[in-house]
Amino acid sequence: MISVPSSTTVSPWNVPNLLTASRFVLSIAVFALIGYEMFLTALILFLIAAGTDWVDGYWARRYGQVTKLGRIFDPFVDKIIICGTFIVLVAVPASGIAAWMAIVVVGRELLVTSLRGLIEGAGGDFSASQWGKWKMVLQCAAVVLALACLIQSPVAAWLDITRHVMIWGAILLTLYSGLDYVLAASRLMRTPADHG
Repeated sequence: MISVPSSTTVSPWNVPNLLTASRFVLSIAVFALIGYEMFLTALILFLIAAGTDWVDGYWARRYGQVTKLGRIFDPFVDKIIICGTFIVLVAVPASGIAAWMAIVVVGRELLVTSLRGLIEGAGGDFSASQWGKWKMVLQCAAVVLALACLIQSPVAAWLDITRHVMIWGAILLTLYSGLDYVLAASRLMRTPADHG
């Protein structure tokens, strides 16, 4: 069990938020590198960016540096790097990611963000579910494999199959986790009158 030290004032410019800011900068670099077909460098930077996501969350909880800015900025940057990378990869025919897949990813994120804002704005708790966390893992894995296949030419059969399985798995879990959030939101928004 990780203990969170009590703190009356936590500066928004702490290590977790600086890591999140660096992830935002790295995400822009990833988009540009994919556009210039520098897939190996894009893959390396994407892996570093994905790693900072785990580190900043651990650091914030371990050292009691959770801030209001971090609670907004961190998921925002997560959405930027995932949605942005899917969108940019659509423009690369050999990536295996179709336009409709990027639309599903972006649409799900917009929907869940809207629901979270509505419920937490009313004082409710709409924290990320385990399905949502696994969705992020599969999406990152799909991006990594898509970039890996763009680096290698010709693509090995096993790698190509693995890429397609991971991409489809990510899309299916994106849809399922989105449905899970919608059902959770409907339960939280249900008024006592609905039970009578």
